[in-house]
Amino acid sequence: MAVVSTVLSRWTIWVPATAWLVLGVIYVMPSHEALLVLAAVALAGAVFSAVHHAEVVAHRVGEPYGTLVLAVAVTIIEVALIVSVMLTATPEKADLARDTVFAAVMIVCNGIVGICLLVGGIRHHEQDFQVRGASAALAVLASLSILTLVMPNYTSTGHGEMLSLSQLIFAGLSSLVLYGVFVFVQTLRHRDYFIANVPDEDVHAEPPSIGTARLSAGFLLICLVAVVLLAKVLSPVVESLVEDAGAPDAVVGIVIAALVLLPEGLAAVRAARADRLQNSLNLALGSALACIGLTIPTVALVCLSTGQALLLGIGRKETVLLVLTLMIATLTLGTGRTTLLQGAVHLSLFAAYLFISFMP
Repeated sequence: MAVVSTVLSRWTIWVPATAWLVLGVIYVMPSHEALLVLAAVALAGAVFSAVHHAEVVAHRVGEPYGTLVLAVAVTIIEVALIVSVMLTATPEKADLARDTVFAAVMIVCNGIVGICLLVGGIRHHEQDFQVRGASAALAVLASLSILTLVMPNYTSTGHGEMLSLSQLIFAGLSSLVLYGVFVFVQTLRHRDYFIANVPDEDVHAEPPSIGTARLSAGFLLICLVAVVLLAKVLSPVVESLVEDAGAPDAVVGIVIAALVLLPEGLAAVRAARADRLQNSLNLALGSALACIGLTIPTVALVCLSTGQALLLGIGRKETVLLVLTLMIATLTLGTGRTTLLQGAVHLSLFAAYLFISFMP
């Protein structure tokens, strides 16, 4: 973990405070256009502040707990954002959760992982990581993504892209249980699978005090909530821009997922640049797993409680991209060593995903 000062930087305190001030002003004057620009700036500041506080907490608790803190925290708040939008959306938005989850998987597995491998490869030529940990994460990710995003298209008792009541309950429970087992394996039973074979020079750095770590944990939560609320404020603007541009509705899910995943993405790239690829993969793959493992059960419960429709099945083009992504990830992360070539491959898939999303 990067050397983290035990004394919190001043900017990491006043930036989230400013973000909440902007949110308060927007609540009073919601239609003021100039405030939207401030909201975007405050969002970026809150993201950088969240990354700093996540590193402080991670340095205190160690790996793989540190990366799990940020992944789960971001995903829980992302779920809250999706649910809040679902409860106020029209029936035409029944595919919002599906589009956001699929976008998160593609952004993480191709965008974030691709940038990490490329940046790490350019700076360090080759980087090492634990194959056993990456293989375990990919196995769970493949099972969760195929069963929840592809299987609904092929069931006979469902309705097209929708699952029947019993199938929806099974999908939610199986996703939650499988993710829970993965967290147990990652943090307890086989924790060594997710720790770098060779510790980096920052392992011997003095960890922050318990008080500092707790303070950072509090500010991390404050920053993440601010990120999600600001993203929700900017979502109608994004929807209007997408509609005016004539782009597909799925682009809204991409933007929401990208905004919420910014803290994790920046933290993962910074770790890869510091030659801590194991931490990057723990964070990236862990966030993708948390996204499916926590989002699907929650939105399933909401839909069962409110009677809202939930579309989960992705289209044929998206299915091809998902299967190709899982196959390429298995190949690129199957040797325990990566170069910039693997990063370029994943980024090419990410570019294809963005192009097809905007030009279906």
